[in-house]
Amino acid sequence: MRRIVTKYSLSIAGALALCVGLAASAQQAPQNAPLAVKTTSLPTAFARRPVHVQLEAEGGTPPYQWSVLNGALPGGVKLGEDGVLSGEPAQAGTFQFTVVAADSAKPAHQRYQRLSWQVLAPLLAQWSSYPKINGQRVDGAIKVSNQTGEDFDLTIIVLAVNEIGRATAIGYQHLTLSANTLDMEIPFGENLPPGSYEVNVDVVAEVPASNSILRTRLVTKERLQVVQGP
Repeated sequence: MRRIVTKYSLSIAGALALCVGLAASAQQAPQNAPLAVKTTSLPTAFARRPVHVQLEAEGGTPPYQWSVLNGALPGGVKLGEDGVLSGEPAQAGTFQFTVVAADSAKPAHQRYQRLSWQVLAPLLAQWSSYPKINGQRVDGAIKVSNQTGEDFDLTIIVLAVNEIGRATAIGYQHLTLSANTLDMEIPFGENLPPGSYEVNVDVVAEVPASNSILRTRLVTKERLQVVQGP
């Protein structure tokens, strides 16, 4: 009788141990968090400069597959299925689009994220004083901006080109345009012989930090007439 009770007692103990073990295993089993898109904003990009941005998600069942639902990426940029935005933005602007992250569950879970991406012109030149005739003289000014975190070795050449294609220099500057400099004004002007002139401004920035060259150009929308004085 004593032996039967012992066996029975051991059987009960074993069963209890098994139940406790199963319960512990169930508590320790990893539970996937819901799928979520972690990327809610994008770093500022620059026109005609390479970009490589990794979108990020979490939870669900990796790996994730990415796509664009609506809106438009900057021209020259694509979104890979691995969530990498890569390429060279063709122009400056603000671009808005919605991306979709899908996980590898069966069926897949999906999450959507609306993104806004600002693309700046790294080198910007604008008229600050549109060219005009003062007697025999053409005068004007431009403003230049370096919207990056790198210094530029900047060269500015201003030419007045007459009706037969002869060019006369009416402005020249060679200077360092420091990082994040906005609206530095560069005046120009010179006396010219009578004729009809188009004013061309060429701005070239050498970027030592990245061993690259940036260019931009301004041209008057009409020809300026210098007439013979009295």
